[in-house]
Amino acid sequence: MSSQIDAMQKESKDRRNNIIVIVLSVVLVVVLVLFFMQRRDHQVIVNEIKQEKDSIQFELTEIAMSYDSLKTENDTINEQLFVAQAKVKDLLLEVEQTKKVSYSKISDYQKQVTTLRGIMRDFVVQIDSLNRRNEQLMAENREVKQQYKQVEQQNEQLSKEKERLQQNLKRAAMLEARELVATPLNTRSKETRFAKRTAKVRIYFVLGQNATAKRGPKSIYARIMRPDQLLMVKSENDVFQFEDLKIQYSAMREVVYEGKDLPVAIFWDNTNEPELMPGVYTINLFADGNEIGETTFEIR
Repeated sequence: MSSQIDAMQKESKDRRNNIIVIVLSVVLVVVLVLFFMQRRDHQVIVNEIKQEKDSIQFELTEIAMSYDSLKTENDTINEQLFVAQAKVKDLLLEVEQTKKVSYSKISDYQKQVTTLRGIMRDFVVQIDSLNRRNEQLMAENREVKQQYKQVEQQNEQLSKEKERLQQNLKRAAMLEARELVATPLNTRSKETRFAKRTAKVRIYFVLGQNATAKRGPKSIYARIMRPDQLLMVKSENDVFQFEDLKIQYSAMREVVYEGKDLPVAIFWDNTNEPELMPGVYTINLFADGNEIGETTFEIR
């Protein structure tokens, strides 16, 4: 009887031990399953965080490179671009050097990236607006330069036309000596062809009719050039203005011109002068600063 009880107790004890072993085994399996599941979930989380970190690094690198392409001639904006790009590079360096990253840190990084990308977009819009404005101003400047060039060309053309008109008017207003003839005269005022007998030289001409010429007193100057190309003069002070020079004259006559044909005679008196030499003499007439006629005579 006692042996039966002992056997039953032993059997009960073995059953209980088996149950405990089974329970512990089940618990161990559950723990192992939970461990591996947790480990798997942790690895998933680590991989996701790593992917997010890589994505943030890529975005920051893109933003930094985008700043390199932003160009403007505005010094103030260039300084702001430099500061903003420095912030991007600083954050990129921080992300790269961070070994342990949490979801909260990743979230913080993502917010900063969003802010920095928004700042860059603002710069893009601002610079694009400035560039368009600059292009518009350059186009307007080119148009103004073109208009200025056209006006300059028109003014130059008008100036040339005005100069041509003034030249034409000046030529139109020039006096003209017609029927110009020089005649050697002897002491009895008779024409002669001999140098020894020449006492005077009469220079006769007609100031032609000219409606555009200035009316009033006129000084007519005659220059008589000897055959040896020396100018015949009475005094060194006998000069008149011709272009930019003061030149000597041989004889002159004051007349009053009214725009109509006016016969004029100017005389060279050779009395008390050296005897004239034989040869061809050239006479040039001047009035109002212009040469108005030329003729020659010859004596033997």
